[in-house]
Amino acid sequence: MASMFHKRTATWGKRTIALGAGAAATALVLTGCAGGSGSTTDLNGLIIGTTDSITSLDPAGSYDNGSFAVQNQVFPFLMNTPVGSPDVKPDIATKGEFTDPTTYTVTLKKGLEFANGHKLDSSDVKFSFERELKINNENGPQSLLANLKSIDTPNATTVVFNLDHADQTWPQVLSSPAGPIVDEQVFSADKLTPAADIVKGKAFAGQYEITSYKENQLIQYKANPKYDGLLGKAKTDEVTANYYTKETDLKLAVQKGDVDVAYRSLTPTDIASLRKDSKLTVTDGPGGEIRYLVFNFKSQPFGTGQSDASDTKALAVRQAVADVVDRDALAKEVYNNTYTPLYSMVPDGLTGASTPFKSMYGNGSGAPDVDKAKKTLADAGVDGKVQLDIQYAPDHYGSASDDEYALLKTQLEKSGLFTVNIQSTVYTTYAQERTKDSYPEYQLGWFPDFSDADNYLSPFFTKDNFVQNHYDDPTIQDLIAKEQAESDPSKRADLIEQAQEREATQISTLPLLQGKSVAVASKDVKGLKLDASFKFRYATLSK
Repeated sequence: MASMFHKRTATWGKRTIALGAGAAATALVLTGCAGGSGSTTDLNGLIIGTTDSITSLDPAGSYDNGSFAVQNQVFPFLMNTPVGSPDVKPDIATKGEFTDPTTYTVTLKKGLEFANGHKLDSSDVKFSFERELKINNENGPQSLLANLKSIDTPNATTVVFNLDHADQTWPQVLSSPAGPIVDEQVFSADKLTPAADIVKGKAFAGQYEITSYKENQLIQYKANPKYDGLLGKAKTDEVTANYYTKETDLKLAVQKGDVDVAYRSLTPTDIASLRKDSKLTVTDGPGGEIRYLVFNFKSQPFGTGQSDASDTKALAVRQAVADVVDRDALAKEVYNNTYTPLYSMVPDGLTGASTPFKSMYGNGSGAPDVDKAKKTLADAGVDGKVQLDIQYAPDHYGSASDDEYALLKTQLEKSGLFTVNIQSTVYTTYAQERTKDSYPEYQLGWFPDFSDADNYLSPFFTKDNFVQNHYDDPTIQDLIAKEQAESDPSKRADLIEQAQEREATQISTLPLLQGKSVAVASKDVKGLKLDASFKFRYATLSK
């Protein structure tokens, strides 16, 4: 989500992901892309520094980390994630529930208002979601609403979402980038509303309102006394967000005290350096960001499109790679432990997460096992070294990708089982070629739309998935359909675990690393919370 979210569409019984124009399948870019940095002189309250960039303040025109970080502070949601939890609860609502498998009913709190004094009721909610679908902006989050058939508003405090099919992730969708509620008296129904009009109209009902807005330079916030939701009142009345183009500038700013908190993003080297600064505190939290290797089932060694095609041998190659890879070394040597080993496509911290790649491959405890890999290949009748042609995109997934894939090549070749050719490609070409079977094995990354395990399963393993690597398994598709529809949390978690185990036996994708969420703050900052909601909230901070 840092650069751009992937996009999602859904149809009956499946969900498919498509990359929109300029959209990315992940949020792994660690380089700054903001337009400039504002001066921190004569600023009151608490100051946040970031290298994130904003696409649009209007929720209908953005689907990225930088924009959503701002929207989270100023717009209300029907459902939200309380501090410390990945699971949603009503925010400006008193309750939200499935009244039948395809009907989700939300009851709003009474007396809600925007900062400008306008009433906030069911009409604004209906307006907010319908305008996203109508505007259909190429950078917008409307694909998250693909399961939405219609909205009814029988009274001012009741909103009824009619869905195409049963989907237990719908409450999470309401907390996602598609979920901000906007003021229908300020926002346009059929086109994006300029940031200047939103700020001038004080069309905010979150914990903060914006008082000054210079996109990708500086934003000043003040606490919104009218917010009446799950997250409570802001701890600090005034907050300023200062935008930087380079990580090095952000590092210097937090060292000098020009910013109180630096969040998204600093290089692994800078973070390691800042940990040694006695004036600063480095806080680590769970991160939804993952890095993984994709196998193209058609063009990989012994793939279905090869002259020597063999499902048994192709699987053995994938399994042998899984036996040999050393995630701990990748995390430590390349990323200074700002990433952690990942043993499932569902990252740690989410309900239903498990670690099948840890127990099934290598030594069974997370470390590599070359002898096991040799036996796997021999048993499948694979003779000689296997040629792997791995593609990656450092301009999109960060310059550290060079070191990451160089080390992966070393690990694989050191086993004596593989000859590895690695090649980098600019992302504009990469995004097109990877779906044309050009890359037998290749790098991808992911940042979730919302904090639910399904968002790490259905995009990858349904029949028409965004990876487009010819993986088509009815068993895992059935498990995903069942977990989406299952209302019992315990049963759903079990189905999610089964889906992870099923994929691990076949290895459509090989999970490698999970990114930590890291913030650096001065010692006098209190209330810095990083949790599995993957949302950074200014309102918990004080000093």
